[in-house]
Amino acid sequence: MQWIPFLLYVVVTSFTPGPNNIMSMAFASRTGYKNTLRFILGVAAGTFVIALLASFFNLLLYSFLPTVKVWMGILGGVYLLYLAMKMLLHKPGSNPTHPDKLNSFFSGFLLQFINPKVILYAITAVSTFIIPYYQSNGSLLLFSLFLGFIGYLSTSSWAFFGAVFQQFLAKYDRAFSIVMGLLLIYSAIVIFVDL
Repeated sequence: MQWIPFLLYVVVTSFTPGPNNIMSMAFASRTGYKNTLRFILGVAAGTFVIALLASFFNLLLYSFLPTVKVWMGILGGVYLLYLAMKMLLHKPGSNPTHPDKLNSFFSGFLLQFINPKVILYAITAVSTFIIPYYQSNGSLLLFSLFLGFIGYLSTSSWAFFGAVFQQFLAKYDRAFSIVMGLLLIYSAIVIFVDL
């Protein structure tokens, strides 16, 4: 196995801005790291399941990839626009002790199933770096756990950044919400353009 290219791909893809990282940073900036942990764990669990599905259904997904990619792109883009509107319509000074409904394990988990970045990330990692060298159920399970753990580390680090700078971000809450909303809109546009 080509470990260095695999690890570089996994780290760069996981830690770059995307819906998971942007949402975890936004939630942590409003409610703190501890209250964002359930969303982060949902992202990690969803990433694990997506990686496991990509492992066991890799050939099946490849045969249907053009169709799946288009529908996942449309669903993912629409969901990102919905999240962007939630960010843009966020009212400064809203009560941080009642986090947004989207800041939940279930939301973080479900986001992975319509997040084209995670789906394509898992398919690429599995098909390019894992399946050519490892095909046993145990190794596929371990690699899927590893990809889920990396998902946890990436969203956790972005949430930590949001929590550390919570007071600064609270002072500029409206501007921060606009920037995060615009980043989500940009992510949606990139998805639509790639279709």
